[in-house]
This record gives sequence, C-alpha cells and structure tokens, in this order.
Amino acid sequence: MLWIPIDRSLDIPLIKQVYQNIRKRILNGDLQSGEKLPSTRELSSELKVSRNVILEAYDQLLAEGFLVSQRGSGTFVAEGAFLKQRENAPSFHSLNWGEDKNKDDHIINFRSGIPAVDLFPRKTWAKLSHTTWNETSPSTFGYDLPEGRPELRQILSRYLLKTRGVDCHPEQIVITSGATQALTLVSKLLLSPDDLVIIEDPITNDIQTIFKTSGSALYPIPVDKYGMKTSLLPLNKNPKFIFITPSHQFPLGGTLPIQRRIQLINYSRETNCYLVEDDYDSEFRYEGPPVSSLQGLEPERVIYIGSFSKILSPALRLGYLILPSHLIEKCRRLKWFSDLHTPSLDQLILARFIDEGYLERHITKMKKMYKNRRNFLIHCLKTTFSNKVNIFGYSTGLHLIVEFNEQYFSKEILEEIEQSGVKIYPVEEHTIEKGKHPNRIILGYGHLKNEDIKEGVTRLHQAIYDVNSIK
Repeated sequence: MLWIPIDRSLDIPLIKQVYQNIRKRILNGDLQSGEKLPSTRELSSELKVSRNVILEAYDQLLAEGFLVSQRGSGTFVAEGAFLKQRENAPSFHSLNWGEDKNKDDHIINFRSGIPAVDLFPRKTWAKLSHTTWNETSPSTFGYDLPEGRPELRQILSRYLLKTRGVDCHPEQIVITSGATQALTLVSKLLLSPDDLVIIEDPITNDIQTIFKTSGSALYPIPVDKYGMKTSLLPLNKNPKFIFITPSHQFPLGGTLPIQRRIQLINYSRETNCYLVEDDYDSEFRYEGPPVSSLQGLEPERVIYIGSFSKILSPALRLGYLILPSHLIEKCRRLKWFSDLHTPSLDQLILARFIDEGYLERHITKMKKMYKNRRNFLIHCLKTTFSNKVNIFGYSTGLHLIVEFNEQYFSKEILEEIEQSGVKIYPVEEHTIEKGKHPNRIILGYGHLKNEDIKEGVTRLHQAIYDVNSIK
C-alpha cells in the first residue's frame, strides 16, 4: 500500500498534498517506472479522504506525464520520470536573497538622488488615476506604441520648451522606463565594440558601466567647478558621442557656461559626433535663474535625456529620450525589442498630471523644502566642522559636495563611519582616473528630515574623530 502523510492542519489542500507526495517519490526514484499504484478507491479508503481527492491528484499526475493509465489494468509510473537529485543543493531557506540587504533603520543614509518620496502627491495621483482608468478607451488596454502615448509626448514637448528651452516635435520623443533605459537605448543605438565615448570625470559609476558594456572605451575629461573642461577635448579622436550633465554636473555640481557649451557644439560638428545631455535634476535650482538646456542650441546633434524619478518618484519608472529626427525610427525599433512599450495607463496619468499644472506646483513646493534642507545641512556642516571643510556644488539638485582639508576617505575609514550609524559616498567611487578626489564626499539630503541631517553630521564628526583623522 502507498502510504502518504496527510496533515489536515496545513493550508495546503488535500489534493495538492497527495499530488506533491507522489510526484516527489517518482522524481526521487522511490516509485520506479512501471510500478503500479493503488486504485483510487483503495487509496482514498486507506488515507480516509474523498475518492475525488485521489482522482484529481492522479489526473494531474497523468496530465504532467508522471503516470500512465492502462485500461483494465490500472495506473502505473511512467517511463523516464526519474530525475537524479543534485548533491548538496542549497536549500531555499539557506540562500541569502538580499531582501533587506540595504535596510537598516539605525543608519542615516546620505545617498544622493533620492527625493522625499513621503511627500509624493498621492491623493492627486490617485484622483487622476481613477479618472484615467474610468474614462480611457478600451484600446488603451492593448499593446501600444513603443515610443509612447501621443498624449504624453505632446504635453511633454510643450512643457519642456517652456521650462527647459528644449526645442522638439512630439515625434522626436521616446518614452522610457526611467533614465537607465534611455541610456541603455543610446548605447545600443550608437555604440559598437571599440568605439570611443568622451565622458565627464567624475561621473556616476552606473553610466560608465552602461557604456562600457557595449565594449566601448571611455575617454575621461576632468571636471572643475563649471563642469567639463572643454579646452581638453582631444583633437585627434573620433568619438561616437560626448556624455555631459551641463545643467548640474554629477557629482561635483557645476553648471556649464555658454562658452563651453559652444565649444562642445563646435567640436561635435568638427568630429561629426553627438552630444548626449543628461538633465537629471535641473528643476531644483536654488541659486539664480533656471539654466536652459544644451539641446535648445543644437537640436539635431543633441540627444536629451530626462526622467521623473527625482522630480516625483523612482517607483514610477518614467523617463524620456529626445532624439535628432534621423535617429527616431531606429530607436523606436530598439525600444520595441526592449519591452514593447512603457505602461500606457501610467503615461496617461502623468500626461494629466503635467497638463493640469500639478507637476509645476509640486516642483515649486518641493524646491522650497529641498532648499531648506540644503541650508540646514550646510549650517550643520559649518557648525560641526568649522573651517575644516569646504562645501560646494549646492546650487542645484538634491546633494552637495564636502571637501575635507585633512581627511582622506579610504575603504577602512568608510567602514568605520558606517559602523557609527551613518553612510556617506566618496567622490572617488565615481572617478575614472583615481586619486584626484580622495578627500571629497557626496551628501544627499532630499530624502532626509532636518533631525536626521543633524544627527547624521554629528555621527560623521564623531566617527572621524574616533579614527584620529580630525581633532
């Protein structure tokens, strides 16, 4: 008789318990091919369960090929259903899945580029979402255009002209799942192995990785307080494109002046290369008037990248590419191969959010709050560290740079600082040519309340003092 343990206290249905037990025994070889199983009537009587339970379990095993039924003879284990089990296979529960890898409620994390997600306009978004879901055409629930919804692209073209001086037709816009996908599309669109990319140094490590994945070589140009040193552009190179963050250089925070912008455009014309402009958080400018985009000066040579991750929330996964007209069709095909299209309903909600003025009001509100947090962080740094630090790169965005006069941030010191309950990010992590910024750190503040900022600076000071670096 085939004994199967039945546990009625489990949430697992009886049918599934019977099915799983027999299936496991067949795979393990405990039940061998050709072996006859008890009849459904016999097994239901032995296990004291309904015959229908056994019938359904057998039917599932028959459908999956574990069993074969011979009319008038019974039910048998099928040929070829034994699977040799791996030795020392890791158990599910022993694996480190990393779900809480970066979660520590006791650490104050000065990571850059994170907005105040607790202030996301939930009620407004929910209202517009409800309206969109109720009013949209049934066709919206099908497959859509790879370049994005025309409603959003039309509204975006007007909004970007008004706020960033971007000169484009809606047809030049491709909606993406954030800036990362936009950068990946640019890489696939333009790069082949051994191609050359001119890039700012330092620049976020993620962007370096995306471009290097194509097999391309990076040619770093140093950055000063105004951005890329365009006077150092090489005369004997033929790059595919130059990657720049002209409105707010990451991480050092400079804004590229018009003279350097013109140098870039002239260089791109001479070498027949593109300019890839990442305008990642230029909406939050606190010192002086907004700076216009580079794209508005040379629309047919600049590829413009933007997203709503830092303006609204990274969870939305909504961004966009603006392309010269001759690159549009190829990019649309690449987008289709990538993911068919960005979620349509999210695009329509965002279109309403922008068109009805909610985005501009949200930016105005958040700009005031971020400026307050920035000023408070500067105050805490100056009060705590006095003349031991220089602070710069704070005119725009959600982070600033702190340069220490007598402190280098080695891996060991960073670990000591994290042990004290505060996480900071050295500029050196984002450099291509190492050793030029060993005493500089990036402090993001957009997501931190003032009490966390104050406590974080206090912990940082204590940790540095404890490692005998600053007395």
